[in-house]
Amino acid sequence: MIADAMTIIETAKLSGLDPEAYLAAVLDRIGDHLVSRLHELLPWNWAVSEALRAHAA
Repeated sequence: MIADAMTIIETAKLSGLDPEAYLAAVLDRIGDHLVSRLHELLPWNWAVSEALRAHAA
């Protein structure tokens, strides 16, 4: 379980994200997120989906 968490944290870092902010945002959204769109929550897709979300608002 610790290895899973470290993998997510390190992948977020490699994607140029703040791991703490990324995890907080994902945990906040995951309950309402469609299963068919879970790929949007992956660290390497996060910046793109956040930019689209900001543009739509």
